[in-house]
Amino acid sequence: MPLPQEFHDIARRVNNWGRWGPDDELGTLNLITPDVVRAAVATVRSGRRVPLALPLRADGVQTGAIPGRVNPLHTMVAINHEFFGPDTVATSDDTVTMGLQAATHWDGLPHVSHSGRLYNGRPADTVTAHRGATAAGIEKVAPVVSRGVLLDVARARGTDRLPAGHPVTPEDLDAAQELAGTAVRPGDIVLVRTGHLTHYLAGDREAYAFPSPGLSLRTPEWFHARGAAAVANDTLTFEVFPPEIEGLWMPVHALHLVEMGMLQGQNWNLEELSAVCAEEGRYAFLLSAMAEPFVGGTGAPVAPVAVL
Repeated sequence: MPLPQEFHDIARRVNNWGRWGPDDELGTLNLITPDVVRAAVATVRSGRRVPLALPLRADGVQTGAIPGRVNPLHTMVAINHEFFGPDTVATSDDTVTMGLQAATHWDGLPHVSHSGRLYNGRPADTVTAHRGATAAGIEKVAPVVSRGVLLDVARARGTDRLPAGHPVTPEDLDAAQELAGTAVRPGDIVLVRTGHLTHYLAGDREAYAFPSPGLSLRTPEWFHARGAAAVANDTLTFEVFPPEIEGLWMPVHALHLVEMGMLQGQNWNLEELSAVCAEEGRYAFLLSAMAEPFVGGTGAPVAPVAVL
């Protein structure tokens, strides 16, 4: 179906095209300034480190529902090979074939287009078969280090896991922000916990995939108003699935990536972080989440770490 007027109205209100110049390839990552990073470092008290990535494995989160997005296929190409001759030091090497967005990852700005355009008004055909994203590829992403804020929506609603198909609303984000005891501010990376990843962690890939809770069409304006630099969550689809408006597929992707120029992350493991934040009574931390710089990539795996 054509994009409805409601979508275009929101797009107009959150649009960042030209905000950082006509050639900008970073989008809202421009909001992570040196002052923001210094303030992020000041959140570290205990030095406790919490990994947020899923292991890269052949039986990962991909079920085949997304064509071509395969779980990692790991192959040994050398096993204890005495490269320099008998009785010398032996080496083992391996290779991998995988979708760049197979597990814990960032969606890059060229991952989605609408109406023939990418972020900052670039033509969608700047993504090519041989070179991938010729502008704003994932390799252009600046070092993603900033203050992270966990908005634990599931905990704020008094549950371990939101129901499948639950649209996370601005009101949900407000409640989680109140629980966190800190307001999202410009340059922050926001992590939204639904608890939905517990399906996958319990071995049920199908229940994890679809249907899924996720961000509502009403939330991009919430992030835009607060100056979030990036948003990630613990679901496969990121936004609520099936969609809120029948036939309107991936509208939050389009608003974040195309209109706002804001990275979004999926399949982040926020379970340990949820427990640690609740235990320490604080939900802000230093977050390091640099994407692997695949040239021309429309997304890339990431191994984020929260430091409290």
